[in-house]
Amino acid sequence: MTSSQAETSRQTHISRSTGFYGRHIGPRLVHAGCSMGVFSRMRERIVPQAQGVVVEVGIGSGLNLPYYKAAKVERLIGIDPDEAMLRRAERDASAAKLGLTTIAASAESMPLQAATADSVVVAYALCTIPEPLAALAEMRRVLKPGGRLLFVEHGRIEHSWRGWLQDRLNGVWGHLAGGCNLNRDPFALIKTAGFTIEHPRLERFPAHMIQLGTHYAGVGLCASSV
Repeated sequence: MTSSQAETSRQTHISRSTGFYGRHIGPRLVHAGCSMGVFSRMRERIVPQAQGVVVEVGIGSGLNLPYYKAAKVERLIGIDPDEAMLRRAERDASAAKLGLTTIAASAESMPLQAATADSVVVAYALCTIPEPLAALAEMRRVLKPGGRLLFVEHGRIEHSWRGWLQDRLNGVWGHLAGGCNLNRDPFALIKTAGFTIEHPRLERFPAHMIQLGTHYAGVGLCASSV
């Protein structure tokens, strides 16, 4: 990613966070919504697999922190463009006795050396990243040979009127939910970025959360490490 592209991405994040709603109301609503049990059950299946040096992309307010196994994590690095959310994550990490280093940066341009991480974790964050393929390329770059991308996301339901509904709601939903996209296909994005997916899992949201579509979860391996 060029420096101009990275700056454009950063400005996009900033523009979505300006205004009273974007700074104060939206983040609280997203935090409350993503704390619900339907999300927690999926986090519990994926996040405990992280080990060694872990980079969490889009750590936000730290909702994944309770699911890490401290004995397996040598070092945890949290990436997020929102400094206020990072401060909250730092407080929760201290309570959970996890050593957390936070970096205020976009997922598309992480200030980390190549081959830093044994595990990269991304959970319900790809939906909000302006350039998801650029972010996934960065995740590949920071992974060590043989490292793993551990992911759980939500995305579009194909071949269904629900997918049509997601397409129609996408713009309005994004304004209300911090830039969240309802109709991305996480599996397709991850494969396009050069990962092979192991243990893929699809699970629909309950009817009252119909707009969120489907959970997508699994383990991404770089083609060179398969």
